[in-house]
Amino acid sequence: MWKGNGPGGNQEGLGGDLGAQGNWGPEDAPGLLARASLPIMLPWPLPLASSAMTLLLGALTSLFLWYCYRLGSQDMQALGARSQTGGLSGGPGGCPEAGRPGLGRVEEPREGPRTEGLVSRRLRAYARRYSWAGMGRVRRAAQGGPGPGGGPGALGIQRPALLFLPDLPSAPFVPRDAQRHDVELLESSFPAILRDFGAVSWDFSGTTPLPRGWSPPLAPGCYQLLLYQAGRCQPNNCRRCPGAYRALRGLRSFMSANTFGNAGFSVLLPGARLESRCGPTNARVRCHLGLKIPPGCELVVGGEPQCWAEGHCLLVDDSFLHTVAHNGSPEDGPRVVFIVDLWHPNVAGAERQALDFVFAPDP
Repeated sequence: MWKGNGPGGNQEGLGGDLGAQGNWGPEDAPGLLARASLPIMLPWPLPLASSAMTLLLGALTSLFLWYCYRLGSQDMQALGARSQTGGLSGGPGGCPEAGRPGLGRVEEPREGPRTEGLVSRRLRAYARRYSWAGMGRVRRAAQGGPGPGGGPGALGIQRPALLFLPDLPSAPFVPRDAQRHDVELLESSFPAILRDFGAVSWDFSGTTPLPRGWSPPLAPGCYQLLLYQAGRCQPNNCRRCPGAYRALRGLRSFMSANTFGNAGFSVLLPGARLESRCGPTNARVRCHLGLKIPPGCELVVGGEPQCWAEGHCLLVDDSFLHTVAHNGSPEDGPRVVFIVDLWHPNVAGAERQALDFVFAPDP
């Protein structure tokens, strides 16, 4: 069809030889035009390729929609758990020493709802508005699981249910000097806080209607009156307890704008016992101011026993497993403590601001 002279001599061929060197004349034009007009042969039939591509795109779309549904479901679960956060127990069914948001019964700590995605998104929103400076530990906490290293803590005795902030010094009981200002302020306010309790107290017999301001019994023998619940002020109770409210307003490290923050009176009747449980986070320290401490009361945190003293504060890291018991007789009366949630002393100011943004109380 065409003739050309190249290094190998005279060549005749079809399309495979078009890449060789050669010379063509006008007489070769009709043949070349005929070759160029041949139809292009596809490796497979075009209708079959279109069907396969349609099926692939449909499968990818379905997978994407399923992923969005799962992600949205997990976020709604996390928001539901936060909306149930309440009280010194952190939930509608806990007790003041439980400190575990979103749970309504006494049980062994578990992984809980997956809040990492929600926390990460809110943390990114905070960083866009402010800065990532000083957010290393908070970022790791948002990406990890609800426990040291994403799982149970050392020997399984420290298991925060929702947020574990890494690299914080951990001990069941925190030295008083770690929060000296707030401890001294609360202890100096002991007489006023005790008077406030006397003004709102009742017989706790359960045979009379529940007085105004008191939460329903969360467990047998366990009562509470809250001035702050999950980071939100309870105005009526604060007006009835002016001395306690004044003390709370003077604290420097009170978690007053965070769902992990609670404050109020905790009452435990004789014979009541709160089995082992863990709080929601190790970023806080729970301060117990003893108001009425009869004999036979005991607090065990991380396997270490301790007891309250009237007029003195006890700082507890309630992310450790802890048990509370009132083993006294009915004549001894209830054990009463005033509980306030403070920031862990080793959580930096920038980290507190970020966590307040991420765990802001629901509007």
